[in-house]
Amino acid sequence: MTDYTGIMSMEFERRGFLKIAGLTLLGLVAKPGWELFSKIESQELMPTPETLAKKRWAMAVDLKKCWSIKECRDCIDACHRIHNVPDLGILKEEIKWIWQFPYEEVFPEHELEYSDEENNRKKPVMLLCNHCDDPPCVRYCPTRATWKREDGIVMMDFHRCIGCRYCMAGCPYGSRSFNWRDPRPFIKKVNLEFPTRTKGVVEKCNFCEERLSQNLLPACVEACKEKALIFGDLKDPESKVRKALQNRVVYQRQPELGTKPKVYYIL
Repeated sequence: MTDYTGIMSMEFERRGFLKIAGLTLLGLVAKPGWELFSKIESQELMPTPETLAKKRWAMAVDLKKCWSIKECRDCIDACHRIHNVPDLGILKEEIKWIWQFPYEEVFPEHELEYSDEENNRKKPVMLLCNHCDDPPCVRYCPTRATWKREDGIVMMDFHRCIGCRYCMAGCPYGSRSFNWRDPRPFIKKVNLEFPTRTKGVVEKCNFCEERLSQNLLPACVEACKEKALIFGDLKDPESKVRKALQNRVVYQRQPELGTKPKVYYIL
């Protein structure tokens, strides 16, 4: 007896595949065909292209507020927890989305001697991906595993990454980490709402784009007790980040490179 249920199921899957392939070839879909099958992006959660084009996300770090609590790691812990960042216990293999570095090494070009800033030499500065306007990592990636969205967020597709590390060589800020081993055994508690990575994949901060799509603030911003992290839309004159940058001493990392970072440091 013929199994019509199985035949109909196969026919439905075949037609669905051909429909997607046909639309891709005709250029009738907004993204390349491979992105339709990506496990990272969800069409239900992604903002519309019209919405993205109207925004330019940025972050400001108020250093004085950040330094008001010594050895605080709330932002780092929150980010790493929800994004399944492993704790390998080996510095040279460290995976970091947010991390800290001494002020004098983050801003080596600043004149610290005999100035008020001299006291800041050893103070920790929070670092993350700068989500540059002109990100060299995007130009260096041969597989389009990293790209910049219309709202300025520099993204990573873990499935498309081949581990060549060209993006790491191109990033002047050291904002990308490479998984030299399988990171999953080193995650204390897996967050099932965000994908884990595999050996041989590059990863970095994504400005919590998965939270932005749900109208939530980035996890680091939400976790900061001192409100030292300010996030918002640079195109909106009334946004918190725009107001935070007004009439203040504002720094960017290595502005002379022309990458136009969108993480600002306020003193």
